[in-house]
Amino acid sequence: MRALFSSNEPIDTSEAFTNRERQWELFATVLEEHLRHASAPGFDPSDLEAPRTNVMCFHGVGGVGKSTFLRKLEAVLGGAGQRPARWGEPVWGGHTILPVRIDLARSADTTFEDVVLTIRAALAATVGRPLPAFDIALRRYWEVRHPGDPLEGYLERGGLASRFGKALPQQTQSALSDIAQALLLPGTVGSVVGQVTGALVRALRERHQTVRALAGCARLAPLLEADPDLDALSFYPHLLAWEMDRLPAGKKVTPVILLDTFEDAADRHRDFERMLQRVVWLMPGCLFVISGRSRLQWADPALHGQLDYTGPTAWPGLSATSGTVPAPRTHTPGGRQHLLGDLSPEDCDDHLARRLVNNGQPLISPAVRTVITDRSHGLPLHLDLAVGRFLEIRRNGRTPEPADFDCTFPALLARVLSDLTADERHVLRSVSLLDAFDLDLATRAAGLTHQAPARRLTERPIVYENPYALWPYHLHGAIRSALTEADDHTDDRWTHADWHQAATRALAALGDQWTANASLTPSRTLLVACLRQGLRLARDHRLTGLGWLIDAAHAYTDDSVWEHLTPPTSAPNPELDTAADALAELLTAIARRQREHRQRTADRLTAVLDSGLLPAELTEMALYYRAKAHKDLSQNDAARTGMQQVADLGGRLAPKARRGLANLARLAGDFPTALAAVPTLGWKGRHYRVLGDIHWSHADTAAAAAAFEAGRAEAEQHGAAGERAMMQVRLALAVSFAAPVRADDELALAHQLLDGLDQRSNTLLAHTAALIKDAGTHSVPSRAQALHSDIEAAGLPFLHRFVELATAFHHAVCGEDQDLAATIDRLRALTASGDFAYFVDVAHFMAGLPLPGLSAVRWTKSEEHVRSAWRGLVQDRQQHLRNRD
Repeated sequence: MRALFSSNEPIDTSEAFTNRERQWELFATVLEEHLRHASAPGFDPSDLEAPRTNVMCFHGVGGVGKSTFLRKLEAVLGGAGQRPARWGEPVWGGHTILPVRIDLARSADTTFEDVVLTIRAALAATVGRPLPAFDIALRRYWEVRHPGDPLEGYLERGGLASRFGKALPQQTQSALSDIAQALLLPGTVGSVVGQVTGALVRALRERHQTVRALAGCARLAPLLEADPDLDALSFYPHLLAWEMDRLPAGKKVTPVILLDTFEDAADRHRDFERMLQRVVWLMPGCLFVISGRSRLQWADPALHGQLDYTGPTAWPGLSATSGTVPAPRTHTPGGRQHLLGDLSPEDCDDHLARRLVNNGQPLISPAVRTVITDRSHGLPLHLDLAVGRFLEIRRNGRTPEPADFDCTFPALLARVLSDLTADERHVLRSVSLLDAFDLDLATRAAGLTHQAPARRLTERPIVYENPYALWPYHLHGAIRSALTEADDHTDDRWTHADWHQAATRALAALGDQWTANASLTPSRTLLVACLRQGLRLARDHRLTGLGWLIDAAHAYTDDSVWEHLTPPTSAPNPELDTAADALAELLTAIARRQREHRQRTADRLTAVLDSGLLPAELTEMALYYRAKAHKDLSQNDAARTGMQQVADLGGRLAPKARRGLANLARLAGDFPTALAAVPTLGWKGRHYRVLGDIHWSHADTAAAAAAFEAGRAEAEQHGAAGERAMMQVRLALAVSFAAPVRADDELALAHQLLDGLDQRSNTLLAHTAALIKDAGTHSVPSRAQALHSDIEAAGLPFLHRFVELATAFHHAVCGEDQDLAATIDRLRALTASGDFAYFVDVAHFMAGLPLPGLSAVRWTKSEEHVRSAWRGLVQDRQQHLRNRD
């Protein structure tokens, strides 16, 4: 209606119901089961001990579309609304379904009397005959509790008469008259309800034949004798169920009672909920569909004494074990509690397209719909608020643009906070700072000493649960955005200082969780998750002091796995203002070097260093990884300078820097210097990696394989998955020269260990090893050319030399002298700086060619020994190929 009166244009603002196919399937299944159960020969509505399966609950956050869904159910079941095509055919063929929707919202001011009268009035209009046992009890209750206020007038004032007609007062009067006549009461006495009920009770007690029809209702007399108060009225539905069960076949009806906004009934007082529960329990032939913001708790034994019927035995479909709760909560087929979740992006777009229509065309453009959909996170309330904003902008004479909807709505925030206690609101704001949380993290972030408020909050539908996640809880996306972005006008809104303190507490809590884990059984998953949340908190809230983030940064880089860290800004040249900004950019540059050109990595790290924002412990990290980038770019003078700086600092990365210097010595062909450094490196300096690289360069593949195997085992002992994969790739490389059959297995394991680690350079090196393994086969040249293209795109020029060395090995095996000469020329050009110049010597050794001049390479063994070893590998491969043929 608001949309209808928001514009002078002829805009079609009819309600656009978004398909809820899954929810319809769940409801249809339950209805089918209920009809089968209620029509079975052994069904007895008077059995008060049998478990109840006549209720299901749709719960979800406010504004998710629960009321809309129940209104659609009412229309479809009543035949007044068009059933969505994807809802399938009706499952109630042969049964008369009577939908009765009752709004329990505070704004509707629905009382328990209204609930009972609504059900009876609906039956009066459908069945068209008195239901004597119930009607006489109702008539007596009304005259005692509402003297001088006729039932007819009450029904008209409350709107029930216009909704269901005026048959109910007539039917109750007819029931009264019929009973008086059966009891042979005089006319004046027969019109007095008290007199009639008294006579009826006596007749029932004395088993008179005149009341034989009502004698089957064993609990009628006690109910008529009881004081006709509200508590007694809550038991009268039993009489209604008994009467409905004995209706003739042509009058049989199955009510589907839709109780909407149940949270308002439950929040008022347990007394109201207890009476509603009695209605459900005492009318097992009716199916009750309840919608609310929380799950029904009736299956919780802890409510014993507050409600009449509790526990999983009484309500098997409502128990916590009847459904599982991945994120967001869903349930197994046997469960009767279902989350009415968010709309899919497609459904959001469809809703917006049909929400406002002008001349048969959607009024909201596709671009605007896309932004609204993205910001809504599937919450229908956000869509409706966006539609209102759209109309408001048009009314002001401007065409709405996508940027107008890149926002959240304070009304959404007010709707959410109104349902929560003060403690729950405090916890809610605190956890809005976190991507995910558990009870301990939520409590610590809120600065509380007890978990009860956090536990209560997790039971609200605004919190989704995934029991298999590291932290099982997370807030609904639209609500989290509203909390952190929208203007908060509530009385207890937080100040900037409040948000800053909460962020500080949350950062400390994350650090404590990671530190406690790291001291026991370190978890890489927890490390990365804590880093992601911690970096974002520190950066966004400009927290001073990096604390545990420094140790976590070193732990992250130690293993060379390089998972995505996603708090950093997406800006191409982010402004660095705080140490947290600099740390986020540092780790991002290091991780992304596997996917970016190494020159881009070097430039980003230079910018971080130039900012001067990093503490000393992290400055050496930036220096070290910039030096590694320089090495990969074949800028080895800059690489040596950087590595020497880090080694001289004597910090955590000094052993790695010394390894870097040893590698640079090897690259320059100074193998004795590199070998002399190995004993000083240890595990932190990855001594076995350096040793293995020295051995395979000398064609001592057996010693190289042994070193790499020892390095792999050492990495496994330290739980270093990245280093383990690196050692396996090098093992495959060494083995590929000497044992191509074994190399197949080693390469398969290498790719298995690389999976998910994002080590681009090692992946390309593994492809190079595959070329070496296949040397002597026709596919090598074309594959080498493709590999050069991949290396160029990755910005890893040092790997070109490895591919050319593999190509030289291939041509030497094939005896292709001209191709080998061309390859040697390319190698000489690639190694003109002096780094990897020994590859040119190795290529000559492979083919048994003399060196063109004096070599600057210093081997650990005689040059003749190295020449013979490389030539021997070529001859062994030639023999292998001959044997295979």
